[in-house]
Amino acid sequence: MTYNTHTIKELEEKWQKFWDAQKIFKADQDASKPKYYCLEMFPYPSGKIHMGHVRNYTIADCMARFKMAQGFNVLHPMGYDAFGQPAENAAIKHNTDPAKWTYACMDQMRVELKRMGFSYDWNRELATCDKEYYRWNQWIFTKMMERGLAYKKTSSVNWCPQCETTLANEEVIQDQCWRCKTEVTQKDLNQWYLKITEYNEKLLEDLKTLEHWPSRVIAMQENWIGKSYGVDMYFNVKDAEETITVFTTRPDTIFGATYVVLAPEHPLVDGLIQGSADEDKIRAFIEKVGKESKSLRMSGDQKKEGTFTGRYAINPVNNEAVPIWIADYVLMDYGTGAIMAVPTHDQRDFLFATEHGLAKRIVIQDAKNSDLTEKDMTCAFEEEGALVNSGQFDGVNSRAAIKSIGEWMEQEGAGKMTVHWRLRDWLISRQRYWGTPIPVIYCEACGVVPVPEDQLPVELPQDIKITGEGGSPLAQCPEFVNVQCPKCQADARRETDTMATFFDSSWYYLRYCSAKNDKEVFDKKEAAYWMPVDQYIGGIEHAILHLLYSRFFTKFFKDLGLVDFDEPFVRLLTQGMVLKDGEVMSKSRGNTVDPDSIIARYGADSLRLCILFAAPPEDQLEWNDNAVDGSWKFLSRIWNLVHNRYVDGVDDNITKDQMDQADADLERERNVTIKKVTEDIEKYKFNTAISSMMILMNSVDKYKFAEGSAIKQGILNRVIKTLVILLSPFTPHMSEELWQKFGNKEKSIIASPWPICDEGALKQETVQIIAQVNGKLRAKFQVAASITEAEVKELVLADAKIQSFVDGKPLRRFIFIPGKLANIVI
Repeated sequence: MTYNTHTIKELEEKWQKFWDAQKIFKADQDASKPKYYCLEMFPYPSGKIHMGHVRNYTIADCMARFKMAQGFNVLHPMGYDAFGQPAENAAIKHNTDPAKWTYACMDQMRVELKRMGFSYDWNRELATCDKEYYRWNQWIFTKMMERGLAYKKTSSVNWCPQCETTLANEEVIQDQCWRCKTEVTQKDLNQWYLKITEYNEKLLEDLKTLEHWPSRVIAMQENWIGKSYGVDMYFNVKDAEETITVFTTRPDTIFGATYVVLAPEHPLVDGLIQGSADEDKIRAFIEKVGKESKSLRMSGDQKKEGTFTGRYAINPVNNEAVPIWIADYVLMDYGTGAIMAVPTHDQRDFLFATEHGLAKRIVIQDAKNSDLTEKDMTCAFEEEGALVNSGQFDGVNSRAAIKSIGEWMEQEGAGKMTVHWRLRDWLISRQRYWGTPIPVIYCEACGVVPVPEDQLPVELPQDIKITGEGGSPLAQCPEFVNVQCPKCQADARRETDTMATFFDSSWYYLRYCSAKNDKEVFDKKEAAYWMPVDQYIGGIEHAILHLLYSRFFTKFFKDLGLVDFDEPFVRLLTQGMVLKDGEVMSKSRGNTVDPDSIIARYGADSLRLCILFAAPPEDQLEWNDNAVDGSWKFLSRIWNLVHNRYVDGVDDNITKDQMDQADADLERERNVTIKKVTEDIEKYKFNTAISSMMILMNSVDKYKFAEGSAIKQGILNRVIKTLVILLSPFTPHMSEELWQKFGNKEKSIIASPWPICDEGALKQETVQIIAQVNGKLRAKFQVAASITEAEVKELVLADAKIQSFVDGKPLRRFIFIPGKLANIVI
């Protein structure tokens, strides 16, 4: 039997049916085993899986199967992040119902995922669009309302005119909607928020406990949470009662502040410009900036624009009147929405002041250029130095002055030392149909009323006409909107916004612990057993959005007494993108590769092996069709090895004293491979693990002996069995089939224990030393592993063959690498 397309299709279908029928991957609590919860970020059901899915899920499946073989009780579930705008877009495009389209896509994805042989516990399958799931979204929301963590406010929000919905800051990528790539604008809406800022200290502090997370993810979260120590300074508006509070982390530069800048959205702006000669011009500027996305305004390479209000503020440390400007680069989302500008010591302020002809004053002296004047400056001086032009603080080191000036201003009542956070509360309102309805009722008498628990879920109405225009389709459905108040029974109306889909994915990992539980959000005992997730795998693009929100939800659940841990994910792996011709695979680019076509030709195992061997998981992977062919050829060699050289019934329990040197070398290499593969899988080095098995296979090919040698056949049998077991997390179908050849007719290879390295077998009694003369190979010596450099030198120089090349010439140098090489330089 050859390892061809027909054989592959037959055996892969056979083992997929076997695993399903035997419920091999069904996970239940087992006190006799250590638990291992392996999870990849669940997919949006787009219909067909792509190579990005294949890579992510193959990595997770390899880890899950590896841990099963090591004796862990493994939970490896799968589900679908099924709500969201794409389903509505598809409903409009195909004139169909979002639910029908989504469930059809899930059915197709399930078939394709099973075809890959992934070890999922399908009994725990969930979809966030199931009412059995989003009922608990709504329950969580009402609990947050009870604790003051869910609230409504009017504010300027990111608005996608194409999707006609709001976007969180994280969902705006390069000024565009992360879904449809439409340019984002600003709009004032009354929206629902979650008070994630209540947990900002814990979210920041607990990052220190995440020892097994990539450092760049930790850094991204630290930057997003953005804790800043500084001073709130009070600039009184000249000839008015208003005070502008400015937050700065650089109080040492306050004497150099030559103007103040307000965000266009700042609440004082309207009063400051009212009645001014340039009021119309200023309002036109504010309207223009209001159409720009926040990410564009914050961009460092974008030219900054502003306008003078015609008003002045008083610098609190020197009573100097400085102009008040409005500029696009100042946002209400950070600090107080107002900054003091110090052009000589902040590059952004320097460029803005130069552009608009604003004053500059040096207050930190450059020790290397003490004669530098404001007119000579070509850029801001942002390094440490001694203060000048700073009153009683002249001569003080600028770093030390940060604290001393801050304390002095607080004592004088001119400011207050404080902490500001970049993190803002999480906007979750969306003006669309295909999402979790926000469980709130508005009553004229009772106000904002959460839907009682016994009335959950608030279900999405069926047969809604979705046009993509006019805001939320739910608002156009009177049967949904009109309702009785649960408190007073008077006529009332439902909230018509739905939740952002990141709400759904912020706690699904907990739902998997008891996915069919219809009594509670999740079973506390099941969660206590399985959580936290031991290994989480997904894209780096979720480093801020999803991971931060999941951490927030976990801390909230702990406050509710539902869990006793602080962080949901112990180890995190962020896998790289799959590229084709140097670009990320995309339907719009027309450079996708259909996994089905690869499976049809080579089988799932060859695809799995290829995608794990092609690159380290953290790196981008450039797709190459020829690489799959290489993986198939390697598996064909393994297949032929078992069928042609394995002999059933031969004892493979061979002891060391029965081995000759060739036997001992092969046994040593078998143990080296066990050690290498085991350690590499733990470190996500799947490509080098596969490489080490290829090296062992090459050694097996060189291991020849005469027929009838039971000892040598036993040694070969043991190596072959080891190879098949080591390959089983990577190529499970073929490994199961070959395991049957070893007489395991009733037992899956999954039940076979993972091989353990015999450290004693790694020790070499003899080694081969390569002898060179001037870098050219001249002889080989088999020597004791413990041989010293002096002994090697004496042995090599005494050799007649070596002497013929030395030819009496003086020895200039002797280079020795223990266990490998001796090089004579003449």
